[in-house]
Amino acid sequence: MKNYLCTGTAVLALTAGLASADGHLAGEQVTVFGPWLGPDQETVEKVLAGFAEKTGADVRYVGSDSFEQQIMVDSEAGSAPNVAVFPQPGLAADMAARGFLAPLKDGTGDWVRENYAAGQSWVDLGTYAGADGADSLYGFFYKVDVKSLVWYSPENFEDAGYDIPSSMEELKALTDQIVADGETPWCIGLGSGGATGWPATDWVEDLMLRTQSPADYDVWVSNEMKFDDPKVVAAIEEFGTFARNDAYVAGGAGAVAATDFRDSPKGLFASPPQCYMHRQASFIPAFFPEGTEVGADADFFYFPAYAEKDLGAPVLGAGTLWAITNESEGAHALIEYLKTPEAHEAWMALGGFLTPHKGVDSSKFSDSATAKMNDILLGATTFRFDASDLMPGGVGAGSFWTGMVDYAGGKDAGEVAMGIQQSWDALK
Repeated sequence: MKNYLCTGTAVLALTAGLASADGHLAGEQVTVFGPWLGPDQETVEKVLAGFAEKTGADVRYVGSDSFEQQIMVDSEAGSAPNVAVFPQPGLAADMAARGFLAPLKDGTGDWVRENYAAGQSWVDLGTYAGADGADSLYGFFYKVDVKSLVWYSPENFEDAGYDIPSSMEELKALTDQIVADGETPWCIGLGSGGATGWPATDWVEDLMLRTQSPADYDVWVSNEMKFDDPKVVAAIEEFGTFARNDAYVAGGAGAVAATDFRDSPKGLFASPPQCYMHRQASFIPAFFPEGTEVGADADFFYFPAYAEKDLGAPVLGAGTLWAITNESEGAHALIEYLKTPEAHEAWMALGGFLTPHKGVDSSKFSDSATAKMNDILLGATTFRFDASDLMPGGVGAGSFWTGMVDYAGGKDAGEVAMGIQQSWDALK
């Protein structure tokens, strides 16, 4: 582990020593490498300290803002950490195929199916083909984000007499009602500098899960279903029913691509309101006006599914998966620790943490808004990872982004989808 510990990033030893609960790992060093720096690093170190206290292990965490590149370098050099924390499953799958990951212990998949909401989804997201071509469970998800949210002002809804919709049919009816009342239902912005267009990919992903089966979503992500398949085109057009209707969007459809995503929710808080709803992930309150209190000035509801399509309650999101990159007794013990409610509740109490673990005490969340958000995650019948993060970079962080900008600007959905598929073919 010497080369790994000398990568230039500060290492903090979290040694439990005699304070351990059973000390069965006393003297064993367990190294963990992940993407978190700053306050997030301090938080994960506190969680890992709980594992150290229980086992006597000497736990060392290293964070890096170039995790994706460094973990591959370290693995190829034979100096990988015991456990690596992957922000995206795609890189973990690539490393499993090259023989750089160790399968998790037998029974872990059964545990996830039983103890995580939408458990099979989490097993599928952590299962990859190894160097021998055989599928095994390599990734354990711990710390999740939710994207299937609609933000609104409770005061504005109350003043107008609007109810929270429980189905997509009701959401569309509410959209039309707001227009009939002479108001504008949605704020949508796709601007994000060099990443302009990504907010629309989240819309399309959410709508794929609400118009097609999870299996269709999976083969779309892998390109077994072509990007210009009618099912995908229909999901893009579904986004267009919201974003390309001048009456539906603040500033008109022409403003969608030009509005920065960070500025787009501010219309919720204007007086009078410039819009009543904004679909965006759990991080968006960071861009609300200063002093906005979630749960009072702003709130959210689940971006609902169609009642008539009987596709359950799908949730789109992201999350980090923990995988063993240098097998040891301590590495497997850490994965076992991450199964305990204690490991989840430790981060829950510190904020910025969601979990599909059905056994946690929801009162341990740092605030009621996060607990409510986690209820959406626990209510999921299907969870799927952000599709663009799983696609090749030239598509998911390239032609998909730019194609959605073109579509928002009026280009035909079929032509846009065909262009994205051509860019994917060019990468093969």
